[in-house]
Amino acid sequence: MKRAIVEYQNKQYHVTVNDDMSVNFPNGEVKSETEVTWLPPANGIMIALGLNYADHATELAFEPPKEPLIFIKTAGTYVGHNGHSWRPDHVDYMHYECELAVVIGKTATKVSKEDAWDYVEGFTLCNDYAIRDYLENYYRPNLRVKNRDGMTPVGPYILSKEAIKDPMNLGLKTWVNGELRQSGNTKDMIFDVPFLIEYLSQFMTLNPGDMIATGCPKGTSDVKAGDTVIIEVEGVGKLVNHVLTEEEYYKTRGL
Repeated sequence: MKRAIVEYQNKQYHVTVNDDMSVNFPNGEVKSETEVTWLPPANGIMIALGLNYADHATELAFEPPKEPLIFIKTAGTYVGHNGHSWRPDHVDYMHYECELAVVIGKTATKVSKEDAWDYVEGFTLCNDYAIRDYLENYYRPNLRVKNRDGMTPVGPYILSKEAIKDPMNLGLKTWVNGELRQSGNTKDMIFDVPFLIEYLSQFMTLNPGDMIATGCPKGTSDVKAGDTVIIEVEGVGKLVNHVLTEEEYYKTRGL
């Protein structure tokens, strides 16, 4: 099952999603993908992984980590499917990151790897945009790099975990304006999902609606205002995002 949150005629609805991306409303109505505004399908905190693919670490001239490199993203940075992100004025390098995101389904504290999947509700997609201008030495993604408003496309929906036979063997791809720029596979994660749930839950409680963004493979490149970025996780779906100028983005927010 695919569960999403959409806005229609200024009201929010929890809906299910069909294979053609049309949505089923609780009253039985069906609307097309473009008739609704897609909202983030979960709004907990996002625990994001840095350098969780060795080839991406090498691409950035860093050593692959010996233990997870973790940072937090908050709900204010999320934007839904077909939504708008933005390139800040006067930055030199902004890139996408195609990531499988794991959605937590029940409270998890001190969970073992063996039991980790029991705490997962399902999967979604995350495009973890980064502004490399503000990166500090040895991958320290401060807020200006990773937690800007509207800079984390997530969605379109939560796919139930039962729909994916092997989450640790899924293809990842990113297209910019129709050009394939990034390709990889979740089997190449340094720290897999069960390890991450065990690791994180030893010192922090994971709550329903929290997400773990599991990192991206090599193939990142600069994106500009006007670009359309599509990320795909095999078997999960595609997430579309449009990049605006800073001025355009804030106009959409009435600022």
